[in-house]
Amino acid sequence: MTRFVARLLYLLASALARLPWSWLLALGDLVAAAWRWRDGRESRVTRVNLELAYPELLPAEREQWHRAILRTTGRQILETLRLWTRPHQENLALLRETHGTELFDAAIAAGRGVIVAAPHYGNWELLNQWLASRTPLAILYRPPESKIGEAFLNLVRADAPDRVTQIRAEGPAVRQLWKLLNAGGVTGILPDQQPKAGDGEFAPFFGVPALTMTLLGRLAGRTGATVLFAYCERIDSHDGTPGFALHIEPAPADIGDDDLTIATTALNAAVERIARRDPAQYQWTYKRYTLRPPGSGEENPYWNR
Repeated sequence: MTRFVARLLYLLASALARLPWSWLLALGDLVAAAWRWRDGRESRVTRVNLELAYPELLPAEREQWHRAILRTTGRQILETLRLWTRPHQENLALLRETHGTELFDAAIAAGRGVIVAAPHYGNWELLNQWLASRTPLAILYRPPESKIGEAFLNLVRADAPDRVTQIRAEGPAVRQLWKLLNAGGVTGILPDQQPKAGDGEFAPFFGVPALTMTLLGRLAGRTGATVLFAYCERIDSHDGTPGFALHIEPAPADIGDDDLTIATTALNAAVERIARRDPAQYQWTYKRYTLRPPGSGEENPYWNR
């Protein structure tokens, strides 16, 4: 039954994704307008995050950013449905610019393993498809709570089963990734997801302590793998379809430091630098600051909001 429902959702998404780009983007704008009108979860979480990360903003500026973030997020939902259900070669034609791809090629040629840190900025699904077009890779992902949601996710990412291995972010994942990197393989990790309590270190993110994954730094430090940051940033398009610029950049040297506080601070600083390029393209609808430092007396900032 789970597979049947997931397949039905996939067919519905495929049909929707065949609409012209202008229609899809307009639907995304309607989604954003609904969030704002209802003051839905996405709207409330974005407001809290902006208050925490950008306290210097005036109320009018914060409202302008809030509107822009929801608009971009709404469009991304429809945009991603199309990327999931259309041929990858067609999707990759949306890349109008590429920067730093020689770093990726050199890292693979070095044979020491490659960790691609892909923040929630721009469109990370398009990035996954570009990476898979260049090399086999393993993607670490946190499974949705819904079994149907996970089945749907596996279905939409199954276009290249011989190129992409999906690894659930659970106990055996560390051993799998260790083995992969020691063999010179490539893995993609979303570095700005909040880990479970006890699985990370608190480090500043936009000046606010945020529980941060230590997995990436430990893998880098112990395997000698090259760490690169990568993202597909939205850029202006002149023909009515979205355009993207692919960026690949070196990671800070401290990202694999044995001192986990140093490593996680370097990781968050790199993500923050990318997010500040265009705050509207960062996933501010995510509850990044739910867990607070022990003994701080701070409460979950999203409660009662």
